[in-house]
Amino acid sequence: MPTQFRYAPEIRHQFPQLCSRTLLVDGINAKSDASIEIARLNAIADKRLVAASEGEFPEIQAWRRAFAAMGLKPTQYRCASEALLRRYRKEGSLPTLHPLIDLCNAASLAFAIPVAVFDTSKIMGTLTVRFARGDETYESFSGDIEHPETGEVIFADDDGRAHARRWTNRQSGWSAVRSTTAQALVVTEALHEMGDEDTAALTSSLAAALSAIWPAAALTRMEPV
Repeated sequence: MPTQFRYAPEIRHQFPQLCSRTLLVDGINAKSDASIEIARLNAIADKRLVAASEGEFPEIQAWRRAFAAMGLKPTQYRCASEALLRRYRKEGSLPTLHPLIDLCNAASLAFAIPVAVFDTSKIMGTLTVRFARGDETYESFSGDIEHPETGEVIFADDDGRAHARRWTNRQSGWSAVRSTTAQALVVTEALHEMGDEDTAALTSSLAAALSAIWPAAALTRMEPV
C-alpha cells in the first residue's frame, strides 16, 4: 500500500490553485449495495444538468484550462469528471462496475470534481503526482503496456509504474478496484476557485456514504504533501 500521497514541487508550482483531499478506505467488498447513496448523488447531478451542461460548470472549465496548459486539446482529452458527466447526460446512467467505483463516480457527477480510486495493494511506496520522464510503465485495462509521454502528468509509485495518465484522464487497469479489493485510496482534486470548500464537501459526503454502505470499514484521511 502507498506509504504517502504527494505532489511533486513542479506540479504545485505550475498549478498553485490545486486542492486535493484523500481517503484511505479499509474493509470494503464487492457485495454491498450502494444504490441508495448513488441515487442521492445522481439526483444532485440531475439538478445541475437541468440548469446547464457540464461544459459550463466552473469546476470543468478550470480543468479545461489546465489541460490546455498541458498541451492537451480539452475536447479530445477530458478530465474524469467531465467525461462522466458527458456520458451520464447523454445516456442517463453509468455502467455498474463495483459498489465503490459506482459510488465514487456518482460523487464525481454530483460535485463535477474528478475522483480517482486505486487498489492500494498494487501501489509500491509513495504515490506521487508528477511530470512523466517517459520511462514509466502503464498497463491499460486491456493489458497493453504503454509509456507515458515525457512531461505528461501521471500518478506514479516508487517502482516507476504509472497508475494514471493525463491527470486521471486514463486510470490504469493494474490498480483498478476489483472484486478482491479490500483497501482503496480515494483521491479528489479541484482547480476552480471554490476548490478547497468543494473538495472538503465531497470528501465529507463520500465518507458518510462509505460508512453507511460499509459500517465496519475504517476511513483514514491521508493528507497530500
